[in-house]
Amino acid sequence: MNLLLTFILAFLTLFQQQDQEQKARQGTYAITNARIETVSDGTIENGTIVIQGDRIIAVGKNVTIPPGAEIIDGTGMHVYPGMIDSGTSLGLTEIGSVAETNDTNEIGEITPHMDALTAINPNATAIPVTRLSGVTTVIAEPSGGLLPGTAAMVNLFGYTAEQMQVGNAKMLVLQFPVKRTGGGRGGFGGGRGGFGNGAASDPDEEYKKALDKLNEVWDRAELYNRIEEAYTSSPQGKVRPVYAPEMDAIRPVLIGERTLMVKVDSEPAILAAITWVKERKIQKVVFSGVSEGWRVADKLAEAGISCLVGPMLATPTRGSDRYDRAYSNIGIMADAGVKVAIRSGESENVRNLPFNAGFAAAYGLGKEAALRAVTLGPAEMFGIDKDFGSLSVGKKANLFISDGDPFETATNILVLFIDGFNVPIESRHLDLYKEFLNRDEGRLKPVEVLPAGN
Repeated sequence: MNLLLTFILAFLTLFQQQDQEQKARQGTYAITNARIETVSDGTIENGTIVIQGDRIIAVGKNVTIPPGAEIIDGTGMHVYPGMIDSGTSLGLTEIGSVAETNDTNEIGEITPHMDALTAINPNATAIPVTRLSGVTTVIAEPSGGLLPGTAAMVNLFGYTAEQMQVGNAKMLVLQFPVKRTGGGRGGFGGGRGGFGNGAASDPDEEYKKALDKLNEVWDRAELYNRIEEAYTSSPQGKVRPVYAPEMDAIRPVLIGERTLMVKVDSEPAILAAITWVKERKIQKVVFSGVSEGWRVADKLAEAGISCLVGPMLATPTRGSDRYDRAYSNIGIMADAGVKVAIRSGESENVRNLPFNAGFAAAYGLGKEAALRAVTLGPAEMFGIDKDFGSLSVGKKANLFISDGDPFETATNILVLFIDGFNVPIESRHLDLYKEFLNRDEGRLKPVEVLPAGN
């Protein structure tokens, strides 16, 4: 009886150890002898980086490793900051063709109070697939309508959306109106689609209606803000204004506490958006998409508007454009002085962010600038660069170890840290790869292969 009990306890202990090995965990780690791409402070050859809890506590050549630290030998390997995708619907969409699994938009055109964070599915199948490409943080943004809601920045690890949330990095999304050509559909968008109530007989009239609606909503929001501020500064003897969730969601942009993300693509729409933003005196703004930004790069630079550019893996917006305009767009903008970051614009294929950056690097942006555009660049734009975007002491331990350049398709991600958690290198794709790599393994007798036609 005692022997049986001992056997059961030993089995349970082994099972618990195996289970723990498969789970992400924080601790004290030292990555040694690696090539460290800090982004902010150059490259460190044969360097060491020490992680304790959720933070980086040491980076450099002559680093004291704390007692008890788990050593990860990085000889011949590269350490990079985790990449940030500046525009996705990851976690909001599971299967594009199944409506029940899509939660990117709400009913109505004016829903700024809808928070994308509340709809994110932490167990989305695409999340583990994405992070194994070195992407550790994304902006998940709503879509549909003029003001579809508030985008959230999240780390790609956590049991709940709140655990995944990156500080208070949220952006109000505005789908800027665009004038259709050739009798297309009227409504809002950036040049590659939009919404409306049928074919527009007069594109000019439809555009004017859309712009008038935007201005009407913004006027109401400014009035709401003035009333709220007047009451807050001197509530004595005053009646608090009736709470309006739509207007209240716009207030943080009006008082400079939140960034307005303007989704816009075509040249005319970009120029109109620049004018509108200037007239409305919006303090924090970024443009997203900007597929024809290269046409007006000087205007964007003059206005001092940062841009989330992409996807790179796209075709030109006009048939007369060069085949590589989507690839070279961001490089032209950067050369003009526009501060840029890269977005994939994807849901299940956010894993392709490194390859978007690779195309941008090869077609004019350059490798160093492309790396910055998926790390420190977006972190600076959204005010989280004290914690994210580069490898330096005090920052969050969002990083990965690879056997080569992450922009190359042959490169493998070997070790991954998100928020200091050593995340197992597991995903549905890897499971399928392992399953079918040795599909007859364990079979006592090989399956007979019959000639075709039998």
